[in-house]
Amino acid sequence: MSSSRIGSAALILAFVASLVLPIYHMTHPAEGSTVVETTEEIKEAGSDYLGTGSAERNPDRARFVQDGVSEPADFSRPMELFYTTYKVEKGDTIGEIAKRFGLNQDTLLSFNNIKNSRLIQIGQYIKIPNQDGILYTVKTGDSLTAISEKYSVDSEIVKQVNNLADETILAGSKLFLPGARMNQIDVQEINGDLFSWPVRGYVSSGYGYRISPFTGARQFHSGLDIAAPQGTPVRAAMYGRVVDTGYDTNSGNYIIIAHHGGYKTLYAHLDVIRVKAGAAVNTGDRIGDVGSTGLSTGSHLHFSVFKNGVTVNPRFLMR
Repeated sequence: MSSSRIGSAALILAFVASLVLPIYHMTHPAEGSTVVETTEEIKEAGSDYLGTGSAERNPDRARFVQDGVSEPADFSRPMELFYTTYKVEKGDTIGEIAKRFGLNQDTLLSFNNIKNSRLIQIGQYIKIPNQDGILYTVKTGDSLTAISEKYSVDSEIVKQVNNLADETILAGSKLFLPGARMNQIDVQEINGDLFSWPVRGYVSSGYGYRISPFTGARQFHSGLDIAAPQGTPVRAAMYGRVVDTGYDTNSGNYIIIAHHGGYKTLYAHLDVIRVKAGAAVNTGDRIGDVGSTGLSTGSHLHFSVFKNGVTVNPRFLMR
């Protein structure tokens, strides 16, 4: 075969390889690679995606920052948002999963719209974004500038990460705010560690409907009855300010403490009240003693939690 024919055949083979190899690599990813969804793909899929693109998420960038060397321009650009998924296993907690992936736990809580982290199930899939941040739902009257200032995020970065052409945002839409953090009270509420137990004892009657020990009728019980010997110290379940103390025929001697986030706690049937209205208290401060005053069947503490004036189940919020 002549050298000219051999050269022509080699050129044809090279051309065919240039077409086939890229297609092969697209359809056969390398072993151990992860299929991810980018911002645009997530939007097209109609996902509810949309909390710090940080140096720790990029080892190379971390090296430049740590060594005090000017980082390459590519590292200064906002990271494109995408996520992978993780299947919850036995013994997993949101905090442990977040730590495993180098994220803040509030990033996972927000990104997955988790309202009670204690209710995550084995086998459930959790979205793992490639950077820290939170999802923010735009409210009527919001502006991109105001949102960015509130969460200390550069508005230009928010625009780039969310693929916004300008600062126009619609009420009800979701924005991913890189580097933003959730309110700590909200995180504690979701994780169920907002309040400590106010007394040592056992729960003799839970929150919800029960048969009244006084009338025999079905009745809603607005708190926990925690049985304990008379005189057992009762302690503030969370720091706050005493807003009311007194006596009534049902609750007997009682104390009400106001806390951050619209919460209030009620401590009832006390034998002794040890604080006055207006006093500031810290978590664990002794505020009274267990008793059996008012409408009571025995020595115990009735403990109620209110959120914006409505009772909620204390057990979901207690560590």
